[in-house]
Amino acid sequence: MSDAPKATHPNSGPDRRHHARSWWREILEVAALFVAVGMAHLLATLLGHTDPGPVVLVGLGGALIAGSAVHRRLKTGRPATARRRSAPALPPPADDDGGAMSLWRIRMRVVERPGRLGEVAGAFGRLGCNILALHIAPTASTAITPSGGDALDEFVVEAPTHLTPGALHAALSEAGGLDVLVVSAQVKDLIDPGIQALTLAQRVHDDPARLPQAMAELLRATRVEWRRPGETLADDGELTSTMVISVHPGRALLLKRPGLPFTPTEAARAAALAAAARGARYCGTT
Repeated sequence: MSDAPKATHPNSGPDRRHHARSWWREILEVAALFVAVGMAHLLATLLGHTDPGPVVLVGLGGALIAGSAVHRRLKTGRPATARRRSAPALPPPADDDGGAMSLWRIRMRVVERPGRLGEVAGAFGRLGCNILALHIAPTASTAITPSGGDALDEFVVEAPTHLTPGALHAALSEAGGLDVLVVSAQVKDLIDPGIQALTLAQRVHDDPARLPQAMAELLRATRVEWRRPGETLADDGELTSTMVISVHPGRALLLKRPGLPFTPTEAARAAALAAAARGARYCGTT
């Protein structure tokens, strides 16, 4: 069948509404003219002349104004209400099973070759996942991931609730992801890290005592505590998930985030946040 466009009637749709508005304005202009002429004639009559013309003109003008107002009310009032009542409500976001979606934070090493990131994105699509955020950081050592690598890609994705971390790990590894880590995410993980770092820097500059809380918020650290330089760290097998940030010569902050190692980019942001506290003459008391 032909998909030729259908002809549009000249008195339908937006053209018809525009024509109705033009007609209504013209009626008001004519009515205003009648009223003005009638008032002028009435003034002349009051000065000594007797003539029913002014009353007739003023009456016609008033009748036209009242009639056009009633007509506009009847033509525009009820259909608008009907359209508002008949507008369908948008359904809430849901997966294919009609349930809520889960948020996951996924980090993996991806070899920087043309099409490799596209394969990873295709794997997310086949799983029914929606990529909400992506951050790419260069890597060059095993301090971040056991195998080292070219680029470290971190995704925040929305996934069907029936999809397990194991299924995500297997599918992404098959698509070319290396050293895949899957942890649960929160809505606040969608905040742009750069903007969040600036906001927290202003907060600790205004109130340096809030530095530990700001560090925990910036890095999603589960543990933040004061340490003195040179103190030995307990060997819990999670050294890549532990970071020490110097605040001033006598005090440092120990941060821990089990299951998700810190990156050099995160270390740089933490150091900048500590510098904002030093700039505010942080006293370093516990």
